[in-house]
Amino acid sequence: MGTSKASQIEKKRPRQKPGPSASGYSPEGGTLININTVLGHSSSIVVIFVINRERVVSYIDGYNLYHGLRHAGLHTSRWLDLRAMCQALLKPSQHLHLVRYFTTRVRNDPPATLRQSVFIDALEARGGVEIDYGHFLSKQITCYGCGRKWRSSEEKKTDVNIAVRLLNDAHDDLFDSAIIISGDSDLAPLVESVRGRFPKKRMVVAFPPRRNSNELRRVADAFFTISQGVIRSCRMPDPVITSSGKELNAPTGWLPT
Repeated sequence: MGTSKASQIEKKRPRQKPGPSASGYSPEGGTLININTVLGHSSSIVVIFVINRERVVSYIDGYNLYHGLRHAGLHTSRWLDLRAMCQALLKPSQHLHLVRYFTTRVRNDPPATLRQSVFIDALEARGGVEIDYGHFLSKQITCYGCGRKWRSSEEKKTDVNIAVRLLNDAHDDLFDSAIIISGDSDLAPLVESVRGRFPKKRMVVAFPPRRNSNELRRVADAFFTISQGVIRSCRMPDPVITSSGKELNAPTGWLPT
């Protein structure tokens, strides 16, 4: 019997090399779907590529990040676009679903309160960041050497807020990978617990500059340190314009002069 026309065409096709153009290759965890198979047609070849992008939620320990920037000498990068920074940490196959920022309002220091308020207002004006607030707890400290006493404030609830949000988000299946931006070892039990209860979800720790934790390294699926280059490339514009037209200027020293 003679060779069919379809077979002759097939023989003329050059053999494909491995790579993005090769048959069955699916970058970024995608799936190749032959629409003719789905619809029951066979007269032509139509292939659709569907990208299965990994959903990521970022959880930012605000004070840990802020003090990491200061200790790394990144004072002129404190006017930081948090969503842009989180976006810069992703792989091409990932999608930033949500950014959660955990902080506590400064009190008893009017200049610092004003700087923080302007920064938070700028974040809200740009959008894409959900903010959770803790609180400061005043406590008395005694020097056992001289007996002197004074009162100090300690940030509370940030760890608890991160834990509650992350566990709820995992239960509600909001992410495939969580990126925790912190070097606080108190979060290690949380990471370990989520990995145990939700083994298909990845727990990644991104250490702020000059922040680290061996405990978090031990329990995380992956970890890395956010580079100073990423920080410097993710500053907010100055000013940030709100929806009402108000200009929010970076505090003095928070951007390069």
